[in-house]
Amino acid sequence: MKIAIYGQKFYEKNIPYLNQFIGYVSNHSIEIHIEKSFFNVLSSFKEFKNLDFPVFSHYKELAYKNFDLMFTFGGDGTILSAITLIRDSGIPIVGVNTGNLGFLATFNKDVFIKKIDQIFNRKFHIMPRSLLSLETSVKNYRKFFNFALNEIVILRKETVSMITIDAYIDDEFLTSYWADGLIISTPTGSTGYSLSCGGPIISPENKNFVLTPISPHNLFSRPLIISDHKKIYLKIHSRVKSYSLSMDTRLISLNQKNELSIKKAPFYIYIFQEGKNTYYKTLREKLLWGMDQRN
Repeated sequence: MKIAIYGQKFYEKNIPYLNQFIGYVSNHSIEIHIEKSFFNVLSSFKEFKNLDFPVFSHYKELAYKNFDLMFTFGGDGTILSAITLIRDSGIPIVGVNTGNLGFLATFNKDVFIKKIDQIFNRKFHIMPRSLLSLETSVKNYRKFFNFALNEIVILRKETVSMITIDAYIDDEFLTSYWADGLIISTPTGSTGYSLSCGGPIISPENKNFVLTPISPHNLFSRPLIISDHKKIYLKIHSRVKSYSLSMDTRLISLNQKNELSIKKAPFYIYIFQEGKNTYYKTLREKLLWGMDQRN
């Protein structure tokens, strides 16, 4: 078996967990490859000075070398960054939560080692997560990974004035949003930025996207859930020449001439989770549902 390890930041308090993990996989003759930047982060700790594992730094190294699993150490942001390496390779992600919320990184670091046998024996549920795919009408932006697991966000830039976003669903005009921006979210991203702007929570197995305006001026402009089989087409109008576009954790600037076409990506990201129905348990725990002294 061959596994990849990925992370961004690492803190001293998490050293015991990673040490136990490395000891386990080494004792079971499991081949370890560590992402290059994370390898350098780990090497700054005296406990990991003598790490001697192969490194990788490009998605092609994962796609063409038959990796079985990727373990991420961090929070949900770490997983969002990791998908730029996994892409359409189909490698399942085991998210070890050393961060905060952990909607995607569902394995708590305190119990992770106790369940490591079950993980490697694939006794847990693997949940496919849909992504958004972006194309633009003008190919003058720098090349970047044009898929998003959480959301694509259009935002005003260098102006305090609202922008206008003409939205079309397939070939039919929907509306013109007068707002600070617009969020197009997957079910996975429905608990993120979209939720904070009043969007609904959508469980991951649903085949939907949600359009959520950011601070809309239109009185009755509300979040809209559509089928993920639909194609979204956007034209942006602003008092300045450019606007901002984010895809998960990646941010770029585009000219108004860049009209956007958004649809469901032709592949999924696969996330390990403890059970088939743990999503609702995660909602209760992370969003503190029912956490009231009266209950």
